[in-house]
Amino acid sequence: MVCNQIPVRKIAVVGAGFVGATSAYAMLISGLCSELVMIDINRDKLNGEVMDLVHGGSFVKPVQITAGDYKDAAGADVVLIAAGVNQKPGENRLDLVSRNTEIFKNIIPKICSACPDAILLVVTNPVDILTWVTLKISGFSTRRVIGTGTVLDSSRFRQMLSDCFGVAAVNVHAYVIGEHGDTEVPIWSLANVVGVPLEEYGRFVQNPLRPLDRDAVFDELKNAANKIIRGKGATYYAIGLAVRRIMEAILRDENTILTVSSLVSDIYGVSGVCLSLPSIVNASGVRQALELPIGADEREKFRHSAETVKDIIRQLAL
Repeated sequence: MVCNQIPVRKIAVVGAGFVGATSAYAMLISGLCSELVMIDINRDKLNGEVMDLVHGGSFVKPVQITAGDYKDAAGADVVLIAAGVNQKPGENRLDLVSRNTEIFKNIIPKICSACPDAILLVVTNPVDILTWVTLKISGFSTRRVIGTGTVLDSSRFRQMLSDCFGVAAVNVHAYVIGEHGDTEVPIWSLANVVGVPLEEYGRFVQNPLRPLDRDAVFDELKNAANKIIRGKGATYYAIGLAVRRIMEAILRDENTILTVSSLVSDIYGVSGVCLSLPSIVNASGVRQALELPIGADEREKFRHSAETVKDIIRQLAL
């Protein structure tokens, strides 16, 4: 009798800060992987995070968790890149991008040397620019370099709409495309509840919880992260769950549509920049980014988002 072997799913997390550690925790409790390697320049922080995760081993499916180095990431199916610095008070966006680009120049070659066949998932901000930086430094296929993009923004959008209509967020279908940042574009033209366009569905709801004010929803959506940061210093729970969802789509070969960031090639007149679009995600990475039939104003806003990101990329020493 031949026993079926359970495949070993290995994930490496580079960066054990708030986002990296919380993402590791989300993956641990989901049972997604059988081996998890964490890497960080701060060894004390790294060892503490790994020890804390290991101590929960009796409550989850078996997983080997290691505080390692780049060589220990060898054989990883996916590498989550969560390394980088946060924006300082008074620091502009280009300053942040420049500092994180220098960090990526150091770590990406090490990741690629250890994991030449892995999918690289970037979560460090500004995520679209650093996804492009990762693609350029790594030389990997465009399918295998992904940013978390607007997966979290799309979830926030759905939650806000669910609050308006009083239905579970899982029943709301809505996407945010473009940059993960100020120029992101909520796609109102395709948003729906159980397949029914928002305005039409609104006529079915006898007692909506709040009016559907598009400007107010967008303002809340765009400023959500800043509000959280003012309150608790950083965002990490929801993005950790977003990372888990993307990892799940990859490791389970799901062909799930998620608004991840990847290199855009002639979509809505945009090419040569990493931005978020509804994309089919599976074991190969991004199988295809979709050019959906959105409104003319939304296409124009997407092009504006692309130019905003390109303006910063042009200033990078890369």
